[in-house]
Amino acid sequence: MSIDPNVGALKEYLTDITTSRTYNKLRDDIWNILGKISKFGPNAQAIASKVESGIKAALLKQSNLFESLKFRYFGPIDGHDINHLTSVLRDLKDIPGPKLLHCLTVKGKGFALAEKDQTKWHAPGTFDKITGEIYKVHHDTPQPPKYQDVFGHTMVELAEQNSKIMGITPAMPSGCSLNIMMAAMPDRAFDVGIAEQHAVTFSAGLATQGLIPFCNIYSSFMQRAYDQVIHDVALQNLNVVFCLDRAGFAGADGPTHHGSYDIAYMRCVPNMVVSSPMNESELRNLMYTASQPDMGPFSIRYPRGEGVMPEWRTPLKKITVGTGRAIQEGEELAILTIGPVGNYAVEVCRNLQKENVKIGHYDMRFAKPLDEKLLHQIAQKYDKILTVEDGCLQGGFGSAVLEFMADNNYHPQIKRLGIPDAIIEHGSQLELHRECGFDPSGMEKMVRHLLFQAVAV
Repeated sequence: MSIDPNVGALKEYLTDITTSRTYNKLRDDIWNILGKISKFGPNAQAIASKVESGIKAALLKQSNLFESLKFRYFGPIDGHDINHLTSVLRDLKDIPGPKLLHCLTVKGKGFALAEKDQTKWHAPGTFDKITGEIYKVHHDTPQPPKYQDVFGHTMVELAEQNSKIMGITPAMPSGCSLNIMMAAMPDRAFDVGIAEQHAVTFSAGLATQGLIPFCNIYSSFMQRAYDQVIHDVALQNLNVVFCLDRAGFAGADGPTHHGSYDIAYMRCVPNMVVSSPMNESELRNLMYTASQPDMGPFSIRYPRGEGVMPEWRTPLKKITVGTGRAIQEGEELAILTIGPVGNYAVEVCRNLQKENVKIGHYDMRFAKPLDEKLLHQIAQKYDKILTVEDGCLQGGFGSAVLEFMADNNYHPQIKRLGIPDAIIEHGSQLELHRECGFDPSGMEKMVRHLLFQAVAV
């Protein structure tokens, strides 16, 4: 956004005056005197406030919403002028009451390429700061796609088969790959801007008209619209599909983007299905399942980054809601996983099988409803169980398994691996999985501990 130099200079000059200690002391003194003047009656201060607002509007050629909400408004000022910004903020500390400082900034300021193509340079990875070349790893063999791209291409595939399917995202069309559908079907995919609450309510409205909206929101940002999920979707049992991208650790995006809590906060919502695919094929199948008629609220969580299947375009199959699957049968101990961390368990089972240690592995797929039939079989066969999830331990998938065991009077020895009750900082996904003990080595260590009680954990 650009400002006329003359207007910008005037606004900065006025901001400097209105944030100064002398001006604000005089303003407060006049305000107090007006409160005691009887000539104008009890409205003296209101009249003065209107006069002040009128002068501001005339000088700045704009009305001000924030002043009408009883905020002291200052600006706009150049948000890139650090020295001036620091001076203004220092003055604002001494002004009582709610204040709003309006700063104008340019995304990517200082790097011409980023200013020109702001979406591309939002999170480009490593690059040459001189040439702007973005470094990419080149592989000689086909690599698994990103989960977000599987979502994007599968959305188009599903929408071509079903005219009722719609796509919604709050300002992340490229981040979640809904831009693929937006390009192919611009009248059926919508970017509603940074407004997660609106995205959910808009989806609910579409569902009331018989459409099937896929509302794609990063797990961490889904928290902003929790009220709408409950009141606008679950309460009416509407067929809205919540695709929660960046579920679990978001890696380099840091702690504000970690999708730690969605299993726990979705699991307690009535009518809600809570699911997570172990791989790309399972993601496609869950999306296909969720698009069937009268499925009600349906959440599908998947992580940032690449999957495990280079050949991922598998035929679409309906999954019976609330059913898991046995990846490997075993003896003594069972690993119960939900989501892509199940691929770690496959690696652990393979390593232990070399030592003739046979353990069971079950991909549960659903945290709600649980596959109770499968859990009965597991509880009757194994006396040691390990649950693993890329989500918070409190109220998560492992907690759901513990509740089932308690409700049905089973007493296996159970250990849970997942994200602890702590703020986990920045790092790669594997680094953070390792830190929390549910990477392959941490999982194997816990299995050995349960089996042999010889490793201190």
